Amino acid sequence: MYPIQIGNYDFKRLYLWLQHSDKLPFFTEIVIEVFYPNNMQADGLVMFNHGFLIGTDLLFYPKQFISKLTNQDTPLFQVNPSWYYNYSQAAINNNWALGFVTTAHLQFDMMPWTNLGGNPRVGQAAYAAASYLIKYGATHKYDDHESVMKARFLRADASSNNSMLNRVIFAGHSVGGAHAQVAATGFDALQEIGARNLMPFDPVFYNREVTPDHTLPMSKWDESSRARPIGLLQLSPVDGAGGKTVPYLAPGMKPYREHLASVAMPNLMVTGACDSACLDPKNSDPPAWIDVADRSTSQYAQMAYGSSNSWAATCMVERGSHCGYLAHHNDLCTQADKKSLCDPSVTPYTAKQEEYRFSNELLDQYIGFVAGKDPANCSFDTWKNGSLMQWLNKEKPGTSGVSLRQFPDGYVHFPS
Repeated sequence: MYPIQIGNYDFKRLYLWLQHSDKLPFFTEIVIEVFYPNNMQADGLVMFNHGFLIGTDLLFYPKQFISKLTNQDTPLFQVNPSWYYNYSQAAINNNWALGFVTTAHLQFDMMPWTNLGGNPRVGQAAYAAASYLIKYGATHKYDDHESVMKARFLRADASSNNSMLNRVIFAGHSVGGAHAQVAATGFDALQEIGARNLMPFDPVFYNREVTPDHTLPMSKWDESSRARPIGLLQLSPVDGAGGKTVPYLAPGMKPYREHLASVAMPNLMVTGACDSACLDPKNSDPPAWIDVADRSTSQYAQMAYGSSNSWAATCMVERGSHCGYLAHHNDLCTQADKKSLCDPSVTPYTAKQEEYRFSNELLDQYIGFVAGKDPANCSFDTWKNGSLMQWLNKEKPGTSGVSLRQFPDGYVHFPS
C-alpha cells in the first residue's frame, strides 16, 4: 500500500513472510503497521506487541484462500492493532516512529491466527520486525536499493557511517507485554535462549509465496542494522495460554525475564489493581505481580531478583483494568475484565477513559526520558531518579486523573 499521510506523519502497512530460522522450514505471516515522520527523520522507534484481540473470525481460512486467488489483502490486515493502541500523540511529541506487529502463529488447528500467550516466537517476530524497519524502512521491496533508501524513516546516526539512529523501545499489552519481554533481550540473547529452548532464531524475510525472494539470515546483517533495545514497557503482561504454559508450544517467557534481570536498561511494568487477567494465577502463568515480598514467583520478581543489578520497576493503577489501556472498545478484550479483583463498589476503567490517557502520557514521558540519554552511559540512579520517575512516582501522575497505589518505597516499586 502507499503511505497514508496524517499531518506530518505517514502510516503504512507491510505484508511479509517470516522464517524464524533458516535451518527450519517453518514460516509465519507477518503484518507490520508503522507510523513515522514523513520527513524521514525519526529519532527512534517504539515496537508494540498487541494483546489477545483476534481469534473471533472463524472464516479466516476461506478468507485467506480467497485473498490469494483474488490478490486481496490478507485477513491479518483486519487486526488493526494501531486502532486499539493509538498512542500516536506520544510518538509525535517526541518525533519517534510507532510500529505494531501482527503474526499468525499456529497453536490450534481451527484458529491458526490466534495467539493465547506463552509463545516466545511472537516476541522473536517483534524483534525481527523492528530490525526489518531499521534496515529496510517502510517497504516490502527489500531487494530494491532505491526503494529502501526512500523508505528509511530513521534519522542517520552521526556517530556511525551509513547507518540509522538505532534505538528501540519494545512495548506491549496483555500477552503482547510478555512477548515484548522476549524482544527486549536483544539479538544475542534471542539466539542463545532460543537455542536452549528448541526455538532457534536467525530470521529470514520473504516478500512473496511463489518463487520466493528472501533476505539474508539476520546473523549476517551488520550489527548496526539489528534492533538495539533501549527500553521495555509492559502494560498488564500475561504469560501462559489461558493461565497455563505448555512445553515446546507455549513454554512461557521465564528464561527471557531472568535474562532481563541482568540487563542495564529501563524496564517498567504497569498493572491495574482490578485486572484479574494479569494478576490472577488462573489467568497468567505466572501472574505479573504478587506483592513486595515475592522474590521468585511473579513475572516482576523473575525480572527484579534474578540478578542484583536489575532495573525492573513497577507501578499499579487504582481502578486499573485489563482493557483500560485501549483507545477503542473491543468485545474480546472485555471478556478479560468480567471478573474484577476490586471491590464491587469500585468501577474499573474501560477503553478510552483515564487509563488510556495515562498510557499515552506515560509513553510520551518514557520516550522523552530515553531519547535524552546515551544508553551506554545511563546509570541505574539516572533511571530511578530521572525525569520519567519524577513524573510517575506520585499519587496522580500527569493530567489523566488516574491514581497509583502506594508501595512501601513509593508509588513506583524497585527491587530492594
